[in-house]
Amino acid sequence: MRLKLLPNRRQGTQSATADVGPPGARYVARMPQSLASGARIPYTACPLCALTELRQVRVDSCATHPLYDPRIPAEMRWMQCLGCWHIFTEGYFTPAACEVLFSRTNTNQQVGHDFERQRPVSARIVEKVLPWAQDGAWLDVGCGNGSLLFTAQEYGFSAVGTDLRAGNVETLKKCGIDGLCVDLLSLDAPETFRVISMADVLEHMPFPKAGLAHARTLLKPDGVVFLSMPNLDCIPWKLLDGQKQNPYWGELEHYHNFGRRRLYALLEETGFRPVRYGISERYRVCMEVIAQRM
Repeated sequence: MRLKLLPNRRQGTQSATADVGPPGARYVARMPQSLASGARIPYTACPLCALTELRQVRVDSCATHPLYDPRIPAEMRWMQCLGCWHIFTEGYFTPAACEVLFSRTNTNQQVGHDFERQRPVSARIVEKVLPWAQDGAWLDVGCGNGSLLFTAQEYGFSAVGTDLRAGNVETLKKCGIDGLCVDLLSLDAPETFRVISMADVLEHMPFPKAGLAHARTLLKPDGVVFLSMPNLDCIPWKLLDGQKQNPYWGELEHYHNFGRRRLYALLEETGFRPVRYGISERYRVCMEVIAQRM
């Protein structure tokens, strides 16, 4: 499948941080010796509803994250919108910080990792989608180890993957899967896909509302999105908080912590109708949601 890219999108760059934010924002990606306070671009308003009334809810550290680099400040400040109550970090990484971050890959994010054990997990995801889509093109955004794409292809879908780590995309191509090293908003393929999966991806996007809105334009009129991410509304999340063992407050690559209620509201705001809720097998205290384009 040959896909076009929108103008001013450069394949292989982390344009998600610079190109999906406020119009006119541009940042030059260079690799400084120390990023210090310049590692994040501050949110001046809620990234979901644009309200400027915010409060700080907690401060944590990402210093123990396996991809942590001392050039990135360890402190993570979490903010809450006083309008829609969404929780997010105080800012999102500059392209220079992303260059540092994406220069390495966790083992479990590498294409082909643990493929035999991951195959049945991915099969259960595909089978959850089948009541709403049985064939057509399946786009996996942030494809990681590639398991979901490989399995979707087994079930008869035409598989396409994107990832911001160039090495993953090259390996994907060697496996015979179409791959692009671009962010979602770079794709120019209106009404092409029957399914778009964003498995543990939305919380990584600086502006998730823009990402979902663009995903809707890429879906066929009867298409669906599959989403998974941590669920701060569930009791297991609160138990981890009480035990001081919740890994998501120090998750280096995350900008957002969603609950089911806020996610459902965001889906409806961007033209989707949630049709299925479930528990994710991929990571701890995570949820899965399937939503249909309205």
